[in-house]
Amino acid sequence: MKKITKALSILLVFALVLGFAACTNDKNSDNNASKTYKIGICNYVDDASLNQIYENIEAQLKVIEQEKGVKFNILYDNCNADSNVLAQIISNFKAENVDLMVGIATPVAIAMQAATTDIPIVFSAVSDPVGAGLVNSLDNPGANITGTSDYLNTEAIMNLIFANNPETKTVGLLYDMSQDSSKTPIEEAKKFLDKKGIKYVERTGTTIAEVQQAAQALVNDKVDAVFTPTDNTIMKSELSIYETFAAAKIPHFTGADSFALNGAFLGYGVDYIKLGIETAKMIANILVDGADTATLPVTVFDNGTATINTDICKELGYDYNTLETTFKPYCTKIQSITTAESFTSAAE
Repeated sequence: MKKITKALSILLVFALVLGFAACTNDKNSDNNASKTYKIGICNYVDDASLNQIYENIEAQLKVIEQEKGVKFNILYDNCNADSNVLAQIISNFKAENVDLMVGIATPVAIAMQAATTDIPIVFSAVSDPVGAGLVNSLDNPGANITGTSDYLNTEAIMNLIFANNPETKTVGLLYDMSQDSSKTPIEEAKKFLDKKGIKYVERTGTTIAEVQQAAQALVNDKVDAVFTPTDNTIMKSELSIYETFAAAKIPHFTGADSFALNGAFLGYGVDYIKLGIETAKMIANILVDGADTATLPVTVFDNGTATINTDICKELGYDYNTLETTFKPYCTKIQSITTAESFTSAAE
């Protein structure tokens, strides 16, 4: 009888161990496969670069879902540069109890930062996070916000202008004064040109119509080249002004490849596909892996890629192969593109 009782006790203990293990496995499974994170993403305007960032965030998050056995529920909206709409979108995200917000471009990130100190925020395509007051430093953001920066090397673009035409006498600066992303590079451009004793003419606009007028004014000013940083207002307007510059034989040097896609002569800066992918990885690092935004460094990128529009290159009378040789000392990569409205979708 004692032997039977002992055997039953052993079986009971074994069953309890198996049951506990099964419960533990089920719990782990629930913590991973069934875990859903709600993310609110707001884009600033509908332009090629910013859209490319969102498309690659979305595509990379799908990859991460498969890798980590989680689910990302994305709420996406676009404020189209309207501050009232932006405020409503952020309010909606908060009402939806999102686990994290993503702000694409500086104005969105600033508005999100002002709206909450509790919800983690990841920004993307912010040219000067420290100057915009979003983070204390790139290495230690210091609060509930961090992200990826498309910081622009203004001096490198200035060097390309003079490598292309050493006889450049006047440079046009085309930008929107209200864009935070333009403030620092425009000041850097002025300092560079002042140091070289080169004249510059500033023309600004806040709407497409105003930008068109500013572009024509620069033609009338007889500038030898035009510089625009990563300015979303000018980016939105590029398709409506590139022919004005091309017809006048004025090369437009800009701070992103999306400008070149939309007809600018050259775009110089970061790879926005990588920007989107790394932004998604940062989102997952915070939500899934538990990283702290306050100590998670801002991600910066090599911005030495020059994208030349070969259609405009021909209109301006330049030889692409010659340009490659001329620009090589100033770039880490040189690539070509033809005029189009948008990039191929990341999902295609």
